[in-house]
Amino acid sequence: MPAEEATQDFSKARERMVREQLAARGIRDPRVLEAMGKIPRHLFVEPASVEQAYEDNPLPLIERQTISQPYMVALMTDALELTGGERVLELGTGSGYQTAVLAELCQWVFSIEKISALAFQAKSVLDQLGCRNVTIRVGDGTLGWPEEAPFDAVLVTAGSPTLPRPLVEQLGPGGRLIIPLGPEESQVLERVRRTDSGLEEERLSECRFVKLVGKFGWPN
Repeated sequence: MPAEEATQDFSKARERMVREQLAARGIRDPRVLEAMGKIPRHLFVEPASVEQAYEDNPLPLIERQTISQPYMVALMTDALELTGGERVLELGTGSGYQTAVLAELCQWVFSIEKISALAFQAKSVLDQLGCRNVTIRVGDGTLGWPEEAPFDAVLVTAGSPTLPRPLVEQLGPGGRLIIPLGPEESQVLERVRRTDSGLEEERLSECRFVKLVGKFGWPN
C-alpha cells in the first residue's frame, strides 16, 4: 500500500477510535480527544501489532510489557485535569504513547522507565514526532524525580500494592496523582488530590496493569 494511502487509513482509524471508544464512553475533555486523534499510536506498537493499533485493546511490547488500551490512556489522562501549563511526572514510559499524549497537553513531561530498551525505543519515536518537552530517565520510578519536584500531576502506568510515599511527597499543592492500586491480578484506578486539608482519594475504575516494580512498589 502506498504510504499516502496507509497514512489516510490510520487517520480514519484514529477518528473512529476517538468517536467510538473514547467520546462514546464518556471522555469529554476536547483537548484529550484532540490529542488522541493526533498522536499516531501505530508508531508506538510492535510491528506485528500495527494493524491492531487502533483497536480497544492493550497490546504486547518487548520485555513482557504492554501498551494500554486507548480508552484507559484517555481515562487516565482526562483524570489529570491538565490545562497546559503543568509539569507532569510519568512512571512507566513503556512504548512512549502515553508520554506523547501528555506532551500535547502540558508544559513538560518527566518520564521514568525501569527497562532501558523500552526507554531507548520510546525516545526514538518521540524524537521522530518532534516531542521536545519530554525528558526520559531510566531508573526506579517509585522514588520519583526529587530534583525536579514538585509536580502538578503524577501519572503511574503500572499497578502498585500501596501508594508510593515519594510520589505523594513530590506532589505540589492542588496536584493530582493517578495510580492503579491493588493486588497483581486486578487493581482500582485511583485519583489522589493534594488539598489544603490533606489528601483526597477517589476511585475511578477497575483496571489491570503490569506490576510497578521498585523500592516502594512490588519487589523484583
